[in-house]
Amino acid sequence: MPPSLETLKAECHPSVVGTPRLIDDNTPDLFRPLTIRSITLRNRICVSPMCLYSTASRGPQQGVLTPLYITTIGHNVFKGAALAMLEATGVQPNGRISPHCPGLWNDTQQHALRTLADFIHSQGGLCGVQLSHAGRKASTLPPLAAARLGKSSARATVEDGGWPDDVVGPSGGLSWDGKKNDDPSGGYYVPREMSKYEIEELISNYASAAERAVDAGVDVVEIHAAHGYLIHQFLSPLTNRRSDEYGGGFENRVRLLVEVIRTVRARIPATMPVFVRISLTDWMEDTSVGRELGSWDEESTVRLATMLPALGVDLVDLSSGGNHHLARFNVFDGGEKHTAIAQRIKQALIAQGSNLLVGTVGMITQAQQARDLVQKDNQGKPGVDIVSIGRQFLRQPDWVLNAAAEIGVDVVWPAQIERIRPVPTSRI
Repeated sequence: MPPSLETLKAECHPSVVGTPRLIDDNTPDLFRPLTIRSITLRNRICVSPMCLYSTASRGPQQGVLTPLYITTIGHNVFKGAALAMLEATGVQPNGRISPHCPGLWNDTQQHALRTLADFIHSQGGLCGVQLSHAGRKASTLPPLAAARLGKSSARATVEDGGWPDDVVGPSGGLSWDGKKNDDPSGGYYVPREMSKYEIEELISNYASAAERAVDAGVDVVEIHAAHGYLIHQFLSPLTNRRSDEYGGGFENRVRLLVEVIRTVRARIPATMPVFVRISLTDWMEDTSVGRELGSWDEESTVRLATMLPALGVDLVDLSSGGNHHLARFNVFDGGEKHTAIAQRIKQALIAQGSNLLVGTVGMITQAQQARDLVQKDNQGKPGVDIVSIGRQFLRQPDWVLNAAAEIGVDVVWPAQIERIRPVPTSRI
């Protein structure tokens, strides 16, 4: 019989990796624990969901996680990250970004997620899953495959495992890059408008996927409402041209997200945290298209964020962009801007008496930078509550351990590699 998770933790990790050996008044908030409902993050550093595009596109293993996810996502937890978030995971087959993205609509996918969650727990970490529907950005090839064609994005055909006739959005006729399906230079399909029945089915599928996440042992469920994917498409007037109760004014455009949150919250334990990732702006305010149609912006984000605690949301995870090809910044290059905006939104929420936790992501590469994003300033104003790190973990899987040494925090290292632990410098 294999050893239990508890035995593995006791034998291999007598202390919790990535936590200070001593917490005192000088310990940066970045390395202090954070309790959210029934879970406690061992520090404030999380692995941002990053698409690996590495599941089978067809057959019984479609959308099923492979061991690669343990060696990548799990490795970051082994070296001290508090929470690892699995990438955008489709709640429906046509909700995947690419044919090679994970899903969570059947038992085989659920069992594979359990394997990942078990490994993360064996390393003293927490596992989250980002539930998603790509909407009009679905049925595309993985970026590496598109790059081989000399394109930044390429449509996935039926032969590629794609679903050209089942790409949906809040409104039809509006491909992400503005090109028609018969334009060979286009990288996205023109979606059809979702029916009311399909919206109701989608809400139910989000809840079912959340239940599967619970059964798989996941600790956090995050609802993906950012980066130009389906829920973001409903939120923004750029992409939502509906005339029914799911389109038009702010209250109607946020309706889908509100209903998804309510249904998910009702179907998972009260002890489980719910996060929501939002693009805090479309970066379209100063464009002619944005001035004509309106766009999702910082004010919209604050207005929505103030609604979230009453719906049972614990943390808003702030990113930006991704909803229009003419935006001033895209998902990848807006990070330097939106981390500062995230701090401003945190202060706005506090001023309104909101206890909503705030996380942010984007071009966070330096230890001092992460520390300062979380730390209270000289006037006692708190920073954001967590930072999520993506590409830097791909470059440097031991970022947590090295960051701690750089800012003078003596943290626990994995017993297996402690012999290479540097002597911490004085705090800076």
